[in-house]
Amino acid sequence: MWNSEPVEVLKGKTMSSVANNGDEELVFTTTGGETWKLYHEQDCCESVSIEDITGELSDLVGAPFLMAEEISQENEEVRGEQESFTWTFYKFATIKGYVTVRWYGSSSGYYSESVNFCRAA
Repeated sequence: MWNSEPVEVLKGKTMSSVANNGDEELVFTTTGGETWKLYHEQDCCESVSIEDITGELSDLVGAPFLMAEEISQENEEVRGEQESFTWTFYKFATIKGYVTVRWYGSSSGYYSESVNFCRAA
């Protein structure tokens, strides 16, 4: 079972791995054995996925997180027939480097476009 958490809980933690699973989720595993998942639980009429990763995920492994934050922007411009959309940016940094993960979610306006961040129970 996954319980919702703010991404900021990663600050100070050191990762043993960070995996991108087909632009549908990122899985963070700490050196202490904790597993965290950044994903969207798909529903009927929306689409949410990783649009872009700037930086190297390998820079997030082996050094404590100095930064872990989320920033969202909704409905800044219209793309095609979409009635609603959300950009969600996750910014991570260690002494080794900086990574920004950009998610794009679109829907008819009745479904969630948010990204979930959860720890394995």
